[in-house]
Amino acid sequence: MLYNLITIFPEILDSYFSQAILARAIKNKIITIKAHNLRIFGYGKRKNVDDAPYGGGPGMILQIEPLYKCLKSIKRLKKSKVILLDPAGKQFDQKMAVKFSKQDQLIFICGRYEGFDARITKFVDEKISIGPFVLSGGELAAATIIEATARLLPGVLGSAESISYETFSGKKNEVVEHPQYTRPEIFQKQRVPKILLSGDHQKIKAWREKKQK
Repeated sequence: MLYNLITIFPEILDSYFSQAILARAIKNKIITIKAHNLRIFGYGKRKNVDDAPYGGGPGMILQIEPLYKCLKSIKRLKKSKVILLDPAGKQFDQKMAVKFSKQDQLIFICGRYEGFDARITKFVDEKISIGPFVLSGGELAAATIIEATARLLPGVLGSAESISYETFSGKKNEVVEHPQYTRPEIFQKQRVPKILLSGDHQKIKAWREKKQK
């Protein structure tokens, strides 16, 4: 899977991508993450990529021409989607993660400032939000989608079985994971349920199914 990020801060996620699951996936060449500096396509000596909105209003808007040029500079694979990270977009969920994980390439347009010229929407496949709240930019939203999709790819997690038992992995995208416990058996008078210590795997399975939400 190839992930491309269009951003004015191309190094902002380097630390996150250099750790844990994603770092191993990159090292094992299961995924590739490339950040593209929008300012390369900016105007003038200062490589400006934003301007005041027509009609007035607060803040600055990312301009259409640098966004378009940067997007066009990215080589598209056969199975690819361009995702505009937008608070007004469809809310991301596990069902979307599964759908996106079947692509060969995801291209993210990460907004900043007060937003972006609305004409960029003509060139995207999906407008996605990670929740009903506002961030300063789309980079964290992109990282969320990257991790949610990458961990579904073969070889990224240690056990393929663990995915099928996770929260939101049910047929209707509902929460399904049961409560889990590990050592010590007693902590501040809280005991691990006796059924989990019984060794009776059929009863344990039945208990877990009952506790699924």
